[in-house]
Amino acid sequence: MLIKQLKDIPSHEITDERLYKSRRQFMQTALGIGMSFATSSLILPNTAHAEKDAKDLPALNIASKSPLSTTEEDLTPFESVSSYNNFYEFGMDKDDPARNAHTLTTRPWSINISGEVAKPITLDIEDILKLFPLEERIYRLRCVEGWSMVIPWIGFSLNALLKRAEPTGNAKFVEFETLLRPEEMQGQKSSVLAWPYKEGLRLDEAMHPLTILSVGLYGRVLPNQNGAPIRLVVPWKYGFKSIKSIVKIRLVEKQPMGTWEQTAANEYGFYSNVNPNVSHPRWSQARERRIGDFFKRDTLMFNGYAEQVASLYTGMDLKQYF
Repeated sequence: MLIKQLKDIPSHEITDERLYKSRRQFMQTALGIGMSFATSSLILPNTAHAEKDAKDLPALNIASKSPLSTTEEDLTPFESVSSYNNFYEFGMDKDDPARNAHTLTTRPWSINISGEVAKPITLDIEDILKLFPLEERIYRLRCVEGWSMVIPWIGFSLNALLKRAEPTGNAKFVEFETLLRPEEMQGQKSSVLAWPYKEGLRLDEAMHPLTILSVGLYGRVLPNQNGAPIRLVVPWKYGFKSIKSIVKIRLVEKQPMGTWEQTAANEYGFYSNVNPNVSHPRWSQARERRIGDFFKRDTLMFNGYAEQVASLYTGMDLKQYF
C-alpha cells in the first residue's frame, strides 16, 4: 500500500484544520435536525497576515470606474484576496505569499519594453502612475485549481503602454518576465520552477481592451503578495497567465514559452483560456468554488467574457489550442 506523506500532497487537496472542524460541526447540526447534504470543501483563507498588512497600504488616485467592468457579482473580501495567493516566488502554500512577501522591495522599480518595437522604452513605476489614468475594473479571477474570486482591480489597459513603444509589423506575441531577486523572493532559491517566471500572450490578446496592467485593488496599491508593484490581469484566462511583479516586456515574432508551459506542457497550454469543456489532466474544470462559498458553481466559458473575446479564437480547435 502506498502511503502519501504531507509533502507529496498538493496544497489544493489539503483541508485546513479550521475547515475540518467547521465541517464536523455543520454535519452534526444537519444530522441533528434530520437534514442530509452532499458536502464539499469550503475555502477559508487564513487572513491573519493580510489584515495586518492591509492597514498600511497607500490609497491610489483613481480617475474613473471603467465601463469595462463586466460583473455585478459580490466582491471577494480584501482580506481573502490578499491572503490566499499563488505566488511561488514566496512559497508553495496559499498563505506563504502573505507571510513572506514583505521582504520584497518595490521601490525603485522600472519596466523595460523591448524587442519588435520602434521605440524601446524603460519607464519607472512612478512615471507609469503619472502617464496612465487609473481605472477601477471589477473582474473575475479563475484559478486552474478550481477556485475563483471577484476583485476590483485598479489599473489601465496594457495596450496604452504597448502603443507608446510602437510595435512593428514583426510583433506577433508579447512575453512578460517577473523580477529575479532570490535574496528577497525566497521561493526562487528552490528548483520547483525555472526562474525568472515568464508568460506570454498573442499580440491581439495583449492589445484587447480587457487586458490590463494592475497597480492596485480595492482602491489601494497592490499588496506584495498580489504582485506589487505592477502585474498583468487577463480576465478570461486562468490566473497563472496574469504574471506578477513585472520588470520586462518583449514583443516578439515567435510564440514564447511560459514558465508553466515549460514545466508541464500537457497540463498548462499557451492559451490557457478558461474552458469548462477542457479538463486539466488531473481534474475537471467544469465547476469552480468562489472563495468563501460552500457549494461549487458552473464554470463559465472564457470565465464569463465570451461575448467580448470569443472572436479572438474563431476557427480554432480549443481542445488542441488549450
